[in-house]
Amino acid sequence: MAIGAGMSCVKYLLFCFNLLFALTGLIILIVGIWVEANSHPYIDLTDESFYTTGPVVLIIVGVIVFIVAFFGCCGAVKENHCMIVTFAVFLLVIFIAEMAVGIAGYVKHDDIQNSIVRHLNTTIKDYPTNKEVQSTFDILQTDLQCCGIYGPGDWANNTLPIPDTCCAGREIKEGAAAACTPESPGFHTIGCLSKLVPFFNDMAMLLGGVGLGIAMVQLLGVIFACCLARSIRSEYETV
Repeated sequence: MAIGAGMSCVKYLLFCFNLLFALTGLIILIVGIWVEANSHPYIDLTDESFYTTGPVVLIIVGVIVFIVAFFGCCGAVKENHCMIVTFAVFLLVIFIAEMAVGIAGYVKHDDIQNSIVRHLNTTIKDYPTNKEVQSTFDILQTDLQCCGIYGPGDWANNTLPIPDTCCAGREIKEGAAAACTPESPGFHTIGCLSKLVPFFNDMAMLLGGVGLGIAMVQLLGVIFACCLARSIRSEYETV
């Protein structure tokens, strides 16, 4: 079955779009996996579910994109109305999911500091008795080279000694490592909050930017698919 010259152009544009669509799926998948892997050590420091669900949604969407791209390519080449409609519906669902992640990313951008402060203030007093809390703070203070929430004074404010992980290096005295103090070499003077907030904000902005940016591209795919499906349907009705 042949279609008009205008719709023939749309057909090949849709086919080319699907190659781009498959590439965007790969980008979404890579970004989702990267954010999930990099945020994992610190994800327990916030009670915002966006930072656990957002990357997972992008990973799932990235995988689905390849399936949807298959429907789009086959539908465009074979001029199959059913496959193109299926492609358009899937694309619209993905568009909505990415818009949701994108909008949530920008919304959560402003909420993260309060969430982190609330969690750290609640758990810091349990550092000596809770192994999980201890492990979280130790990883945080070692990786980000920070100490306490706002600064090293937070440990004294909670009547706790400064942990060893607040020091990058300690002197060895009489075969044992010296206690970590503000005078110790490599002592971390910066609070962890000042490093955590930009870290999570960058994650949120990345998820939001990828979600909204690619969603706009995919909206064009929905328009192309609907135009081609309508043309094919009209050709069938005139036969």
